[in-house]
Amino acid sequence: MATILVVDDELGIRALLSEILTDEGHTVELAENAAQARLKREALRPDLVLLDIWMPDVDGVTLLKEWSAGGQLSMPVVMMSGHGTIDTAVEATKFGATAFLEKPITLQKLLRAVEQSLVKPMGRGGAGASLAAQPASGPAALQGYGSVSPQLRSTDPHLSGSYDNGSSYGGSTPPGSGHGVHEGPRAHQSFDLDRPLREARDAFEKSYFEFHLMKEGGSMTRVAEKTGLERTHLYRKLKQLGVDLARNKRGG
Repeated sequence: MATILVVDDELGIRALLSEILTDEGHTVELAENAAQARLKREALRPDLVLLDIWMPDVDGVTLLKEWSAGGQLSMPVVMMSGHGTIDTAVEATKFGATAFLEKPITLQKLLRAVEQSLVKPMGRGGAGASLAAQPASGPAALQGYGSVSPQLRSTDPHLSGSYDNGSSYGGSTPPGSGHGVHEGPRAHQSFDLDRPLREARDAFEKSYFEFHLMKEGGSMTRVAEKTGLERTHLYRKLKQLGVDLARNKRGG
């Protein structure tokens, strides 16, 4: 697996790309501007850089040119932009970018660009150039970054912590009834149904996904297959429900 440096000024995009690539087994480092990217590139010597074009201090193409001119383009660089044009993509590949991804980035195109860039041999003065500037579409698009809250909620306090041998939903044991704490997701659980529908549904869905994450050892790929959800939608759903992915991986 590779060490990948993600350079983007948007916190939500950095976090989501980090989660996806970490789940694929890569080591991910983050930078929010060109200054941080320079330092981390020098210190870490990453195997791949995902570089946003539009940043507040120095734009990505300028940083790419800087690395190319200074003989520092020893790793493949995939450019990313939500406002890119074909001219921008062509300019980036001239200076050594291996691919250009237009936001919102589809999960399939992200993983394909990463895989192809990591196996592509480096030419003189930088990486070989290939263009992947097709616009994203379909349900796999990595959209709605701003709607993902960076704060993860703790385990739902309305879960009763008791488990029965019957139905997996609709038990009658109330919270705090002396059956112990919620030790982890189980196949059969009791829920407090005396509350608004949305809260009850969120509690059930959170417990449902935690159960499958634990059962599948934290593998998002297998959970997506098991639950019938596309992986990008699954990531957003887990974030919205406050599921702690790191904790469920350790538990698995």
